Amino acid sequence: MDRLDDLALFLRVLDQGSISAAARQLDLSPAVASQRLARLEQSLGVRLLHRTTRRLHPTAEGLALAEQGRGLVDDLDTLFGSLQATNTGVAGTLRIAASATFGRLYLSPLLNEFMARHPRLRVSVDLSDQMVDLVSDGFDLGIRIGALADSSLVAKRLAENQRVLVASPAYLARRGTPETPKDLAEHDCLILTGAQGRQDQWVLGDGRGGEVRVRVHGRLESNLGELLRDAAVAGEGIATHSLWHIADDLRSGRLVTVLADYPLAPTGIWAVMPQRRLIPPRVSHFVDFMAERLRDTPPWE
Repeated sequence: MDRLDDLALFLRVLDQGSISAAARQLDLSPAVASQRLARLEQSLGVRLLHRTTRRLHPTAEGLALAEQGRGLVDDLDTLFGSLQATNTGVAGTLRIAASATFGRLYLSPLLNEFMARHPRLRVSVDLSDQMVDLVSDGFDLGIRIGALADSSLVAKRLAENQRVLVASPAYLARRGTPETPKDLAEHDCLILTGAQGRQDQWVLGDGRGGEVRVRVHGRLESNLGELLRDAAVAGEGIATHSLWHIADDLRSGRLVTVLADYPLAPTGIWAVMPQRRLIPPRVSHFVDFMAERLRDTPPWE
């Protein structure tokens, strides 16, 4: 077991970027952690880390060990967790990555309930609108919204992601209300940018089972949906938003839907996980919990 424990330490060092940070998480002294890493390197006969004054960098051998060894450590951790779960319940550290706005609005309240159910569980949440690599960054689970492109992940659909075109009443009073998709060419549209490119081509349903593609333009674009939501409320233009994002604005009348007869195609809200032979109980229980809370009547509806 010493080698597996040392391998787990090595992976934690890579995830944290320093020996001292990994040692704190594992309740070790930095000196003991350094000795164990040296022992692992000596037993393998290769150097695993380049040590600089600012950060540790894995060698080519270190990267290979991390890629092939993480699954072994995860499976062992899962096996032990499954055996212990019959007596101790869900335990360990659940590491989650999610978008900033969705995580704050909907994940945060649910976490409180889930943690109350499982007092032996610790949770680490990373909220960011940047796409993270679940495997290399050491996450158990990601909450992703939209179309999925990475086939190396296991995905479970949690809820439908209904999207709508919206604008403020003040903007529509000033510029007029579009009646057909082609009218969008005469309007200021708020454009989302980011990892998926500049989303200036909007695809709307035509009411007959087909679709209409419209190239839009405007004076404001951003990679942050929250900024575009604020701009829409302020009367700066027409935006596409997920219903969960602007549900309160629609209820209050700050925003209204536009071109409701030409709906945007829905996508999904997904729980995605690295492929493993065994799914840790902390992960499977949380995914089932999220699906239960979001599946039938999501809080935004």
